[in-house]
Amino acid sequence: MPSEKIRVSVMIPAKNEELNLPECLESVQIADEIFVVDSGSTDSTKEIAESYGATLVKFDYNGEWPKKKNWALSNLPFKNDWVLIVDCDERIPPKLWQEIKKAIKNPECNGYYIKRKVIFFGHWVRYGGRYPDWNMRLFQHKKGRYEKIVKSVPNTGDNEIHEHVIFPKDVEEFDQSFESGGDRLEVEVEPNVGYLEATDMLHEDNRDFYKWLERHNRYSNWEAEVYLNIIEDKKYTEKIFANLDKFLIKGPIRTRILKKIWVRWVPLKPIVRFIIFYIFNFGFLDGRVGFIYALLMSQYEYDIGVKLYELRSRQAREPKGTSDNDRKELRPSEPEPN
Repeated sequence: MPSEKIRVSVMIPAKNEELNLPECLESVQIADEIFVVDSGSTDSTKEIAESYGATLVKFDYNGEWPKKKNWALSNLPFKNDWVLIVDCDERIPPKLWQEIKKAIKNPECNGYYIKRKVIFFGHWVRYGGRYPDWNMRLFQHKKGRYEKIVKSVPNTGDNEIHEHVIFPKDVEEFDQSFESGGDRLEVEVEPNVGYLEATDMLHEDNRDFYKWLERHNRYSNWEAEVYLNIIEDKKYTEKIFANLDKFLIKGPIRTRILKKIWVRWVPLKPIVRFIIFYIFNFGFLDGRVGFIYALLMSQYEYDIGVKLYELRSRQAREPKGTSDNDRKELRPSEPEPN
């Protein structure tokens, strides 16, 4: 690996990631600054991070916003303008680093989308709508933050789930807006973003399938809350039409518009999701893995629907005037993961 370091600060959120972290850290050694933000790991995560020369930072989640990535963006002493967000189950190939090296020379660009290649049971999920999986991961940390879509949801972990990176007009105001919740389309601006198209980021979890199920159980808690907010938002149509001019642009605004349409107007979502993944997006070309993946995504959608039904049923029974703090007790209640 070339000895010359690239002036990018890597931020890796972690908790009990001893099986994934070595490969992840090995792939980012060319960066001249690496932070591992740890949430009280009880395995060898901390020792592994230190052995690779990363700066270990402890994160204590208080159950409220911000979660780990936004907290890190606001509080870590980055020495570089550019930050690269890498999850423990992701790898940055050398050719992608060369793209990154060129990309950060453009100070006018706020950030770059990187495409992920998802590996599932040792196979690349090429079809089923999973490739290319574009994510905003490389951006100027003083400009970008993860969007806040819903208020804090219990049993979803301390890390952002499917929130997108946005570029608020006023980052300081955004950081201080702990009390405001709901849809934040009105603060999103996304000028001057680019795409690194030549090389993929690799996404492969070395842990067993139990961890995949555990993770998506938490994700579905969060998604159920998002669905509930969309259903209860009486101005959702107004917000969709107010942002139609941005619909053709890739990014969080288009994603949120499609999400609203999906939640409000698409029936039989588990079946539709399977058909989309397996048939319309040619998931059958991925063989057995494609079939398994499509079924799991259908099951995931079903889980969201059941948890949404639970939320709405409990909400219908709660006394009038119930506060948000009291309402937290009504949320899905499986224990937090280790």
